[in-house]
Amino acid sequence: MSELSQEAVLEALRPIEDPEAHRSIVDLGMVRKIEIRGDHVKVEIALTITGCPLRNVIQERVEEALRRLPGVGGCEVVLGTMTDQERARFRETLQGSATGGQGAVPPLLRPEVKTQFIAIASGKGGVGKSTVTANLAAALAVQGYRVGVIDADIYGFSIPGLFGAADRKPTLIDELIMPVEVEGVKIMSMNFFVPENTPVIWRGPMLGKMLRNFFAEVHWGDLDVMLLDLPPGTGDVALDVHQLLPKAKEIVVTTPQANAAEVAVRAGMMALKTGHEVLGVVENMSYALCSHCGKQNDWFGRGGGQRVAEDLKVRLLAQVPLQSGVKPGTGLFEPSTEAGKVFAELAKTVGGLIAAGLVAGR
Repeated sequence: MSELSQEAVLEALRPIEDPEAHRSIVDLGMVRKIEIRGDHVKVEIALTITGCPLRNVIQERVEEALRRLPGVGGCEVVLGTMTDQERARFRETLQGSATGGQGAVPPLLRPEVKTQFIAIASGKGGVGKSTVTANLAAALAVQGYRVGVIDADIYGFSIPGLFGAADRKPTLIDELIMPVEVEGVKIMSMNFFVPENTPVIWRGPMLGKMLRNFFAEVHWGDLDVMLLDLPPGTGDVALDVHQLLPKAKEIVVTTPQANAAEVAVRAGMMALKTGHEVLGVVENMSYALCSHCGKQNDWFGRGGGQRVAEDLKVRLLAQVPLQSGVKPGTGLFEPSTEAGKVFAELAKTVGGLIAAGLVAGR
């Protein structure tokens, strides 16, 4: 029988990650105490908050790791709650090391961070910009990207609902916010902090402050791509995004209609004038396929997306059909639907454009 030691137990537990922080429970200081008596091991785990919704997941993973450890005949896992001091160390481990002397610069905005920021914009509301954002995010996650979404449409937030997470609440560890994760995508929205059906009545400076808080007070971890669902038009939040993220790229969403295309061009021109690269245009609600004969119906006209792309001198990245077939309780298209396939191809295209930009040093 192998001789058990605290070091061996810690190494066995090191691969286990906190489900929200995505860091080792050992590195985060969550393993509070280890007791070894013969072949029996007792471990105390300090959870971040009382009533942690993922407590059972953590307990099961710790028990499984202990049972696999050579020499263990029995194990016990006790769950406690962090003290104020332990929570402070937990937050410092997550955020403190990332700030690395950068002062007030949020970890995700440090110059050396490789996260690619893509703002999803439109000239007017009702063109499906948020639907495009959510489905592109989910498709990127399926293809292995680490994805975050900021619902920057602070007046008309809809991202949580599209992910079926409108009733979810983020975990707060002191002043550190853990984003809600759905479909492998980390999301943050004003929806999580505003009572149901309560309007947000703020002026521009407050909107900009909230956007900055979404970077400074949320633990995003390591991300490959951050999508920002912008409010329609060219208002304060769009300006704040352009100032806060000078290297962000942009995708413009429109419909085939001429009037939607006209205002979409303005949104794209704003990006270009502020130094943002426009990756391309997505035409949403491009057509509908007859369920009986497969005929393509252009209910909203045609050509709007191509016109916007030509005016902005970029590519028409995708034409998304108007159809049903979303996952229950969400606005995410099933992968087998025509729209789902379009978003899968769009994610591949966007991933390729991002990679090309990184290679070119942009």
